Amino acid sequence: MSATPARRPLWRSTLAVLGAGTLLAACATAPATGPMGFFITSVGSGKGGDLGGLAGADAHCQALAQAAGAGGRTWRAYLSLPGKFPQGQTPGVPSVHARDRIGSGPWYNAKGELIATSVADLHNGNKISKAAALDERGNVVNGRGDRPNEHDILTGSRADGTAFAPQTDTTCKGWTSSSEGSAIVGHHDRIGPLPEAWAQSWNFSHQSAGCSPEALVRTGGSGRFYCFAADGAK
Repeated sequence: MSATPARRPLWRSTLAVLGAGTLLAACATAPATGPMGFFITSVGSGKGGDLGGLAGADAHCQALAQAAGAGGRTWRAYLSLPGKFPQGQTPGVPSVHARDRIGSGPWYNAKGELIATSVADLHNGNKISKAAALDERGNVVNGRGDRPNEHDILTGSRADGTAFAPQTDTTCKGWTSSSEGSAIVGHHDRIGPLPEAWAQSWNFSHQSAGCSPEALVRTGGSGRFYCFAADGAK
């Protein structure tokens, strides 16, 4: 009678199936809690879609973070900017994509709750919701069904975080206008009038009625936008 072969330890069997690299990657997950690296602005610029361009929007994020005790980090607005076509002998200006402005993650909200582990996770599997997408002071932002509804968050972005082609204004003239154009917005509460993908998107739902404060209110917004810490969790 042959001896019963010794059973391999479970961890060795798992390692043989997955491979060492896969197993190590599976263990290298982001901590469940961390310092604030994501928020929705508690207030907009006060001028609708005119945020002072990307630089003005970034400065607004930085100032709000500073007031909330998180000013030691580098903050960026989650906003895209279409490129510009070349004119004559002048080179064209390339687009700026929101996903490329915000660092690599992970990002946590004001209560230390994980929002996304990486740029890829942010655009496919994030934990953004009304309960999690808080402002810099940890307050819940009004959503659909609240008065006033403020779930339209300025992004100017496609679902993958990239800019639109420049033929159509989707960023209130490059985030400098409160009178012309319109802006793409997302729904931070992931709720809309219809149970469809566009209504449930945090960053790509529809265009605003215009760029003035009043026009943003008409479609369910107040000029708020997302801010991310671009320097990684610290």
